[in-house]
Amino acid sequence: MTRVRLSDGTLLNTRLDGPEGAPWLVMSNSLGSNLSMWDGQIDLLTRKYRVLRYDHRGHGASDVPPGPYTFDRLTADVIDLMDHHGIGTADYIGLSMGAMTGMGLAIHHAPRFGHMVLADGRADAPEMFKAMWDQRIAVVSEYGTEGVADGTLGMWLSADWRAENPEATRAVRDMIAATDPKGYIACCQGLKDLDYLKDLGSVGNPGLHTCGANDKGAPPEVMRARAKATPGAAYVEIPNAGHVPNINRPQAFNAAIADFLDI
Repeated sequence: MTRVRLSDGTLLNTRLDGPEGAPWLVMSNSLGSNLSMWDGQIDLLTRKYRVLRYDHRGHGASDVPPGPYTFDRLTADVIDLMDHHGIGTADYIGLSMGAMTGMGLAIHHAPRFGHMVLADGRADAPEMFKAMWDQRIAVVSEYGTEGVADGTLGMWLSADWRAENPEATRAVRDMIAATDPKGYIACCQGLKDLDYLKDLGSVGNPGLHTCGANDKGAPPEVMRARAKATPGAAYVEIPNAGHVPNINRPQAFNAAIADFLDI
């Protein structure tokens, strides 16, 4: 693990895996998580890539600067990390908030990226979406991230998976509850201003849009519309999976990304 200082002075926690000299892949995780959420994909991805993972600002072992954290800032964080490591171009995988960050990168920094996997994340913020974040902010303000841990588990992971994997479920819950409340709220404030849907027609990067079939936060009908709005994008639905299919159904998720990334 290495903490990298960004252009605004913030330190982000990062990790590199895979052989030096291999093509680069950047991975960006969800709200309320840290870079360990991708552990189930690393053995696969390092067959081909040098992988850069990081904790979003306000998450994991990264700094928690004052918010809100806009998507202009979150996309700039990725570019800063790439510049620090001398990464000219990279493929990209992002989930939820990481997928939203990826949309911003595809729209505003397309030459820096090749293939992009964008999983389980909306491209816009309708009123019901904004209201959900207002409610989440209120709960975290009063109870901390412990107050949203159980509800988040229910959205992320199917009931059968949680029953069959109690230790892994506890680990995921602990990760959510350990997220700094100020960092969590600062990201929620940025999520309320999400506005990429109108610009997806300009995206030219090869794209795979994946979605858990039971995702309530970014449901399949929303994801299919997002993929349709993105020229040439493929869409793969992960059966019996919630909002975080890379943990909930890793075999199906890994098969989808391996096919797309030619691993």
